[in-house]
Amino acid sequence: MDMKQCSHHYCLATKYIDDKLLRTVNHIEGLKQVVLLTDGMDTRPYRLSWPTSTIIFDISPDRVFNGAAEKLKGVGAKIPRSCLFLHVPLESSDLQQTLRAKGFNGNRPSIWAMQGLPVMTLANFEDILLTVSGLSMNGCGFLGELPAWLAETEIVTKTSAREWMEKLFMNNGFRVDMICYEEVAKSLGKKLAAGPYKNILFSSEQLQFSDDQMETWRREFQRVEEQGDEEGFEEL
Repeated sequence: MDMKQCSHHYCLATKYIDDKLLRTVNHIEGLKQVVLLTDGMDTRPYRLSWPTSTIIFDISPDRVFNGAAEKLKGVGAKIPRSCLFLHVPLESSDLQQTLRAKGFNGNRPSIWAMQGLPVMTLANFEDILLTVSGLSMNGCGFLGELPAWLAETEIVTKTSAREWMEKLFMNNGFRVDMICYEEVAKSLGKKLAAGPYKNILFSSEQLQFSDDQMETWRREFQRVEEQGDEEGFEEL
């Protein structure tokens, strides 16, 4: 992204998310899973230099995505070679099941990013957090922007916003940090544009194990237990 005139909150957030995504996937060995929660018009799958063996899942409104995909195809936009791009309709009745059906593996590392996703209520976002929490391995990241109005009560100070964020995310197994737009601008040698902005930039880490990890270990413990019982019977 050209940052020459990019000092607006949204541009800075986009740059921050882009850089974090690429840093993360470039440190993942083997298959790299990226999940983008978007408005359907995200160009990251096309414009970022994804490494080989990256599979990108886009969760967004189906109609918007299809329209944007046609336009991008019309101007020659292409996904990097050796990468795979899959769409998951936001309207899916079960996002976890749909992602798994598309090939997502909860026993593999992943990175999740949210920007532009139409979130109508706090309950909607809590459902998203539950989905990410269930599929993300321990140590995986979830970052992006969320609307400040998601707070149950009006956020008056940064302290109250931080407390609300920490509680919301920790209830779903994530340790979260609020990212200061001014600090992002400073790190890029820019000055933050004046004016209000109604989003919160965040970065979080999964502290729990994914559902797939737990199921794998449950099966392993069951196998060991059964083998132990068999050995016990042989001794008798």
